[in-house]
Amino acid sequence: MATEATFTVPSDQFPLGTIFAQLPDVTVELERLIPSQDVVIPYFWVRGTEVDDIEEAFAAHPGVRDIQLVDSIENEYLLRVEWSLEYDDVLSVLTETGVPLIKVTGTNQQWTFDIRGDTRSDLAIFQSRCRELEIPVTLTKLHALTPVETETEAALTDKQQDTLVFAHERGYFESPREVTMEELGDELGISQQAIASRLRRGIKHTLEGTLPETVESNQEST
Repeated sequence: MATEATFTVPSDQFPLGTIFAQLPDVTVELERLIPSQDVVIPYFWVRGTEVDDIEEAFAAHPGVRDIQLVDSIENEYLLRVEWSLEYDDVLSVLTETGVPLIKVTGTNQQWTFDIRGDTRSDLAIFQSRCRELEIPVTLTKLHALTPVETETEAALTDKQQDTLVFAHERGYFESPREVTMEELGDELGISQQAIASRLRRGIKHTLEGTLPETVESNQEST
């Protein structure tokens, strides 16, 4: 099933992040791109500043071969970048694994990547490769592309549903378990207690949605 995920990385862990040292208040947004084994030359916007030479705001970085200004409108600049895919970062992993990038936005705090996989395993491979290269990605959201939301799904919060889906995908509900709560928490960037709370509440809401007669009977008996 096609799945979308949102990952974040620190602002200095992506080539264009060097701009924030000089212009900390700007926002950078990449145009949608499709990874390939060739050098990708996407466009990106820099918003929230007015400078005479925006290209000079980007310090030399091994992940970038060239940056050129294409157009500007007041305090917004459209630029074109030629990446060096020999440099190991999120972009090179996306290209290597063939996972499409939907959207990426950068601030002086972090970069936020929205990506999509044909299956959940595509995203798991992407995340695993990032860990191998010691790229500090943090998964913040994971959800399947479903056109219709069931009553049970509607009763769950986004965090509960994402955690249940992620735990199921990682084998938490298998016997024996293939992953611990602590490991799930590490991968999601939250505590073991938070994982336990989301799973407990998510399972409770799921049971209430799928076993309504039992729930009603229990309520009447109390």
